[in-house]
Amino acid sequence: MSENQNDPIVEAFVKIFLLGLLAYLCFQIVSPFLELLVWGGILATAVYPLYLKILPRFGNKAGLTATVMVAVTLLLLIVPVYEMTVSFVETMQSLNQRFKDGSLQVPAPREAVKDWPIIGERLYAFWSLANTNMESLVAQYKEELSSLSQRAVGIMAGLGGAVGSFIISTIIAGGFLAFAGPCYEYLVKVMERIVHSRGSQLVDLCTQTVRSVAQGVIGIALMQAIGAAIGFVVMDIPGTAVWVVLVLILAVVQLPPMIVMLPIILYVFSAHETLPAVLFMIYGFLVSVSDTFLKPLFLGRGMDIPMPIILFGAIGGVVTMGILGLFIGAIFLAIGYTIFNAWIEEPVPAPEAPEHE
Repeated sequence: MSENQNDPIVEAFVKIFLLGLLAYLCFQIVSPFLELLVWGGILATAVYPLYLKILPRFGNKAGLTATVMVAVTLLLLIVPVYEMTVSFVETMQSLNQRFKDGSLQVPAPREAVKDWPIIGERLYAFWSLANTNMESLVAQYKEELSSLSQRAVGIMAGLGGAVGSFIISTIIAGGFLAFAGPCYEYLVKVMERIVHSRGSQLVDLCTQTVRSVAQGVIGIALMQAIGAAIGFVVMDIPGTAVWVVLVLILAVVQLPPMIVMLPIILYVFSAHETLPAVLFMIYGFLVSVSDTFLKPLFLGRGMDIPMPIILFGAIGGVVTMGILGLFIGAIFLAIGYTIFNAWIEEPVPAPEAPEHE
C-alpha cells in the first residue's frame, strides 16, 4: 500500500524535474539573445505611437512600414557613428604624426590658471611642461598615458559593440512592430495566467512606463547632448563629437553632464576672453541642470504613477543592472507600486460576529 501511495509522489517529482530541466535548457539557448530581444521590445514599445502615425501613409502595410522605420533609424545611427569614428581616427593619426615630426605645440597657459582653487598650480606646471617640452612630458607620464590610451581603445571597442547590438535590436524591434497586435495579445494572456483579471492593466502599465522613461530620460539626455554640442561648436572645442557622446552617456545614466563640461569650461577660460568664457560657463550650467525642470514635464506624463517612482526605478535599475535597468527598474517599481496600492485600497472584510451559545 505504501508503494501505491509513493507512486504519485515520485511521478510528480519526475514531471517537475523534467519541466525544470526543459525550462533551464530553453533559457540557456535563448540567453545569448535575451538582452537583444528585451531591447528590441523596448524600442518597439517606445516608437509604436510614431509607427501608428506613419502606418496610413504606407497603405496600412505593417511589414513595409516597420521596414522603412528600421532602415531610416539605422541610417540615422550609422552615418553619425561613421563620421565620428573617421574623425576620431584622423585626429589620432594627425596628433601622432605631429608628435613624431615635432610640430605638435600646446599653447602656453595664462598666469590666471595658477589662481584656480585646488588644481591651479599643478595644472599650470603640467600645462607649462606640455608647452615647453612635450617629449619630457610624455616620458614623465608614460605609464599614465599608456593606461589612458588603453582605456580609450577599450571605450571605442565597447562603443562599437554597443552600436552592433543596437543595430540587431533595431531589426528585432521592426519585427515586433510588424506583429504588434499578436504580441500584445500574447503578453496579455501570459499576464492573465499570473494575475488573472489584471493582465491587460499590467501590460498597459509596462507599455506606458517604457514610453515615459524613453521620453523623460532618453529624450532629455538627447536634448542635453544637443545643447552641449551647440555650445562646444560655438566655442570651437577640439574633439566635440567625443565630448558630446560622453555628455549623452552621463545624462542617460543620470549623472550630471557638468562632470564632462567642467574641464571644458576651465579650458575655455584659459583659451578665450573672460566674457565669452563666463557666458559659456553659465550656458554649460544651464544645460547640466536642465533635467531638473524638464523631468517633471516629461517623466510619468499621462500615468497614474508618481514621477519620483519612475525616476527612482530608472536610477536604481541603472545602478543594479546597467543601462538596460533604466527601463526594467522603472517597470518593476511601477508594477510593485500598483500592486501595493491595489492591496492597500482593497476593502478589509469585517470580522465575523462571535456566536453566542
